[in-house]
Amino acid sequence: MPESQSQPSSHPGRIDAPRALDAVLFDFHGTLATTIDPVAWVSAAAADCGVTLDRGKATVLADRLATAGALPGVARPVRVPPHLAEAWADRDLYEHAHRQAFTGLAATVPNDVPGLPEALYERVLRPATWTPYPDAMGALTTLRAAGVRTGVVSNIGFDLRPLLDAWGLTALFDAIVLSYEVGCIKPDQKIFLRACGMLAVDPERVLMIGDTPADAGAVTAGCSALVIPAAGPGRPNGLHRSVALAVPRH
Repeated sequence: MPESQSQPSSHPGRIDAPRALDAVLFDFHGTLATTIDPVAWVSAAAADCGVTLDRGKATVLADRLATAGALPGVARPVRVPPHLAEAWADRDLYEHAHRQAFTGLAATVPNDVPGLPEALYERVLRPATWTPYPDAMGALTTLRAAGVRTGVVSNIGFDLRPLLDAWGLTALFDAIVLSYEVGCIKPDQKIFLRACGMLAVDPERVLMIGDTPADAGAVTAGCSALVIPAAGPGRPNGLHRSVALAVPRH
């Protein structure tokens, strides 16, 4: 296998630094970004429906919705009702199933806000409901400057590109691989191999970074994997480790 230093980079302005890896793949939720406070999310959705919730009511409702699994990225449902089982199983493969699963779960929670399930879901699609980790931009910029290719590999049922656009991150990725677009979900090795193919890199020289065992499924495709715990909004997520592993100091 040729040395990575001899492989040309398509990144303008790259720094001349030795690389241990040719590419780093990132999970989205819990790795690059996380959701905002559920109370703020629920309050904003209620306001979209023309209802103002006081803090106490919003907190109770947010807790119930989270327990039901109706807020994507906050918590998994304790129980999926039988009529939503198929949609839940397919939520990361089809846009309609993703919407049906989460609006359906929200509808199981009694509330006095007409239209709340749909309003909650519409908020999922907006950048304002998510927040990138503060170290994401720095890590991605440094990797790109070093000639390391980068990609997003996410189990998701909606397009993340508008979120990445809003945060100025899209241009820092060479590939965006979303499960509902490619028809396979992590930990299936096919989704990681698809990403490697899009980046034109050997899986053995690729690192996948995520926060769940599904992300570690990258090893079945021949990649390396690093699982880091998800952090709360506004807290660094340890993404500097990607730089240390991909571009070691000498």
